[in-house]
Amino acid sequence: MEETFQSGKGLAGLDEHQVRRWTSRRRWVTLAVLAHAFLAVTAAHEHARQPTPDELIPLICNEIQHLLTSPAVQSVHDAAHRFRWSHRRRRHQARARNGHYA
Repeated sequence: MEETFQSGKGLAGLDEHQVRRWTSRRRWVTLAVLAHAFLAVTAAHEHARQPTPDELIPLICNEIQHLLTSPAVQSVHDAAHRFRWSHRRRRHQARARNGHYA
């Protein structure tokens, strides 16, 4: 439970609202929880749909969030560049994980 709450704070901005009224807090929390649920369902669907190659880590919520928000932040690069970057980063993380386990 605590892990999910921490993930929601980091990925969906659950802790970034300044509470002034109960109604606005409830709306913000609902929106943040829906955003986190979308990321979790998308990651689960991707795991079920495609097996991850051995040289990559699975597509996780953090990576999906980064891929979805990067067009808004960096409009310089096209989508193909972002996917290549994500693939390279996930491959690097898999190598680091395997080296750590060895």
